[in-house]
This record gives sequence, C-alpha cells and structure tokens, in this order.
Amino acid sequence: MSSTPEVLFVCVHNAGRSQMAAALLHHHARGKVAVRSAGSAPAETVNPAVVEVMNELGLDLSQEFPKKLTTDAVEAADVVITMGCGDACPVFPGKRYLDWELADPAGQGVDAVRPIRDDIDQRVRALLAELVPEDAQ
Repeated sequence: MSSTPEVLFVCVHNAGRSQMAAALLHHHARGKVAVRSAGSAPAETVNPAVVEVMNELGLDLSQEFPKKLTTDAVEAADVVITMGCGDACPVFPGKRYLDWELADPAGQGVDAVRPIRDDIDQRVRALLAELVPEDAQ
C-alpha cells in the first residue's frame, strides 16, 4: 500500500480544466502525488488553447488525450476534484470530494484561458500544501 496520495481531476470533456490541473499538480508535486484526470463525456482532443497556454509554462500537453471516467479511477483516488461534471462522477464513501467552480475554456482563445489556468494553478498549489505539507511555500 503506497503512502503517495492520489488525486483524480474530473470534468465533462477532459479536454481543458482537468488536463491543466493534472499537468500542474504533476509538475509541482514532483512525484509526491499520483495524478490522473478523466471526463464523463471525453472530447476527441485536448483544447488547442489549453495546450498553448500550458506550453507558455513549459508544460507539454500535445501528447495528452481525453480519458473516460471509470469507477476504478474514482475508487483508486484519495481526492476527487470535480470541475463542472455535475452528477456524472460516482461517489464512494471515504473519499474526499472537492468541486472547483471554474470557467470552462471550451471555445475560448488563449487570452480567456490564461486566467483559468492561473486560477487552477493557485488551487493546485494550495491542495499540494495540504497533501504534502513539507512542500508548502
């Protein structure tokens, strides 16, 4: 049994918010947190504006793809963070659930997606400080 906390980010299409959150947490946690993302109705590809604004931070999402939310992914997670997926996410006792209300980057240009990315980054850093307190800055 691993002592590494596991976080699952869930949004509808797994093409924007959850992809950014997963990449940012993976980057900041440096292996101290297992990170996954999924969507209740995955899109075909990651939002191009999301890929672009993440590239600005040196995070490459060009090889990422939207993944289908599974019961197994939720069961494996210690923390499940939903981002506008409503009731599509299965709920299991003993899991910590957070709902982050964030603007949807779908159909938005990079200028509109940057503030969403920055909001997610602040939330991810705060979550990381809770999960791995020695990383608090």
